[in-house]
Amino acid sequence: MSIAENKKAYFDYSILENFEAGLVLSGPEVKAVKKGEINLKGSYISLDGTTAAFLVKAYIAPYKPAATYQHAYDPYQNRQLLLRRKELKYLFGKSQEPGLTIIPLKIFLKGGLIKLSLGTARGKKKFDKRESIKKRDFERRKRGLLQA
Repeated sequence: MSIAENKKAYFDYSILENFEAGLVLSGPEVKAVKKGEINLKGSYISLDGTTAAFLVKAYIAPYKPAATYQHAYDPYQNRQLLLRRKELKYLFGKSQEPGLTIIPLKIFLKGGLIKLSLGTARGKKKFDKRESIKKRDFERRKRGLLQA
């Protein structure tokens, strides 16, 4: 079940590979994420060498019932990702390649756990984006004609 999706990522980047990672969250953050109070727009993955990966600039709203306990809560704090060492090394190698970046794609639930789908991506040029818009408009018109 998908909780939040980074739709802008699919428009601005062409996704080459997908990975799945767990997130290290506090209790109130888990509650807020399960309520859907998370925004991935403008966030990215930062690698700390081959030892750790972090989700940077993702907004998780403060959970209202736990507000008394969260007096110094930062909704934009870096959150560690749980990946295998082999995956970390692979992603670190990919991030060193010119033109490639690692971005979060969506947050979802899997067996009651909160997971993050991330992907290695290459930025699209302006003409690629125009082509995506043309395809999307064509598909929309085609669906409209088929339903009518």
